[in-house]
Amino acid sequence: MEVEDRAELCFPQFPNTSCRKPSPPWPQTVTIMLYSISPITVVLNLLVIISISHFRQLHTSTNILLLSLAVSDLLVGLVLMPLEVLSRTSCWFLGEFVCSTFDLLAIIIPSASIGDIVLISADRYVAICDPLHYTTKVTARRVKFCVCLCWLCSVTYSLLFLMDFHSEPAWYKPCYGECIVFNQYFLLLFDLFVNFAVPVTVIVVLYLRVFAAAVSQARAMRSHITAVTLQHSVTPKAKKSELKAARNLGVLVVVFLICVCPLYTIKFMDYNWIIALINNFSYILYLSNSCLNPVIYAFLYPWFRKAVKLIVTLQILQPGSSETNML
Repeated sequence: MEVEDRAELCFPQFPNTSCRKPSPPWPQTVTIMLYSISPITVVLNLLVIISISHFRQLHTSTNILLLSLAVSDLLVGLVLMPLEVLSRTSCWFLGEFVCSTFDLLAIIIPSASIGDIVLISADRYVAICDPLHYTTKVTARRVKFCVCLCWLCSVTYSLLFLMDFHSEPAWYKPCYGECIVFNQYFLLLFDLFVNFAVPVTVIVVLYLRVFAAAVSQARAMRSHITAVTLQHSVTPKAKKSELKAARNLGVLVVVFLICVCPLYTIKFMDYNWIIALINNFSYILYLSNSCLNPVIYAFLYPWFRKAVKLIVTLQILQPGSSETNML
């Protein structure tokens, strides 16, 4: 083999088994952008995790779900973004074990995020459509159990792909220096059904019900507002807070769907240069959702802005800071 050809190999000392150095599928600006988004995603989601974990008043059922979502978003910025750019723009020198672990995390983390969004939608559905029984049906203990079950199911689900990875013949890994896993077509269809079709259908149906109930309650409050006495004024105020919470979390869900849908929509389209370009953009959009969620919190949740101020100024280190009024 000529010297120029060896220079293009990931492992020139093993010319017969080495992969060629990949040609970057992304422009340099996109790579720099992803590497920039990664630390921002980590910092913002770390602020969410510290806020909800530290301040006792934020230990609500809904915020437990937001905490779980922030953990998955943190892992996206900490693990998936850097390794994804590495696997697409340079040779893979981290070995097959790290590659397998990376591929497992690439399944577990998005699955857990989707599960969290479904749980958030169910939480708002009960809060708006059955408010009288919300506190008895949705307890912190039950929510924690559902979150743990969600992550456990995501880990179990990823094992299907791990078994498929280890059962494939050797020609699926023709050379060293790349981290690519080829899954069987029926598993990709199964993933499309489990991680996209079913959750998105559930989310859309639940939020249509929430929207219909919210509109109905808003009309009822407007029609009776002149007849409300001081004694009954507490009820509309409570309903208004629940409607506001549903609206805020609705924005979170809509942004999530906008970021996720393009990636799954084009997964089974015929491959050409247009689809390749859209696929790169859709994957960046998909990963960027983990950075957008804390930004949404900052704009829509006053408690998050207050918590960030207390964290940045190190006031959370003071004794009794966990009892601060955040609402």
